[in-house]
Amino acid sequence: MNTINNVKNTGKKHVGILCAILSAVCYGTNPFGALPLYDEGVNTATVLSHRFGLAVVLLALVMLVKRVDFRVTRREFKVLFSLGILFAASSITYYQSFHFMDAGIASTILFVYPVMVAVIMALFFKERVTAMTVVAIVLALVGIGLLYRGGDGASISAVGIVLCVLSSLAYAVYIVVVNQSDIRMSSFKVTFYAMLVCEVTLVLYSFTSPDLYLHALPSARAWAYACWLGLVPTVLSLVLMTVAVNHVGATPTAILGALEPLTAVAIGVMVFGETLTLRLVVGIVFILAAVMLVVLGKDLHLRTITHAVSRLWHWK
Repeated sequence: MNTINNVKNTGKKHVGILCAILSAVCYGTNPFGALPLYDEGVNTATVLSHRFGLAVVLLALVMLVKRVDFRVTRREFKVLFSLGILFAASSITYYQSFHFMDAGIASTILFVYPVMVAVIMALFFKERVTAMTVVAIVLALVGIGLLYRGGDGASISAVGIVLCVLSSLAYAVYIVVVNQSDIRMSSFKVTFYAMLVCEVTLVLYSFTSPDLYLHALPSARAWAYACWLGLVPTVLSLVLMTVAVNHVGATPTAILGALEPLTAVAIGVMVFGETLTLRLVVGIVFILAAVMLVVLGKDLHLRTITHAVSRLWHWK
């Protein structure tokens, strides 16, 4: 019996690690959809509103196909409401920080969230922080720092730093709430209601400034990129992240999130023609080392990974 349980736990952890990696890679594709929309003159509020609005529609369709019950209890909705507010707060503060500092610096500061997750879990939920976890976090942070390619004289605004830290904290709390919540429902359902609340929050936020007005997307190309944002870095990323947190915990999932900026750099090099420098290569090596520490001692055979992939569609 113990052998069977050990095999199940090992398989569960493999699935969680795979989902965390895929979630990070999906989230890292944000620039692929966002930058072309900005080039077409679409403002931040409109980009975010279409991103989360399309995500809600896609998640609703998946739930209908999978026959997932839409009903939630009042207690469950309180948790889902808090998740939506947290994600909206993280998105708004992060995008607003771009008005005060270079996006590369903002992305670097944002990645303090794995440290915040580890600290929150240790202080409030008595999770043991191992030496390997600390080393993995340090390697990831150093790697992210090396990925940043700022120009000379790039200013660092105090307001921008505060906004980034608040964004990082909101996302860290989002991960912890997913991990610690005792509600048991489909990952699609959790993400659907969180994104629904997030969308309503963003629409209300758009009324706070004349510069944040919502407008229609200008072209079919813009709609294609908006659909990409709604599907890949939102629906797929958050659903996979929810599964990962439930399978391997909040801290390992957050550390594996280091693959997000790595993916963004890869897109910049392959799609937008950016130069791959030695500094970037060293940063990538540090991040991959951090990822390997998270899965150290767990030999992920091809058959195990293939089995994990086949289970993705059947999760509830």
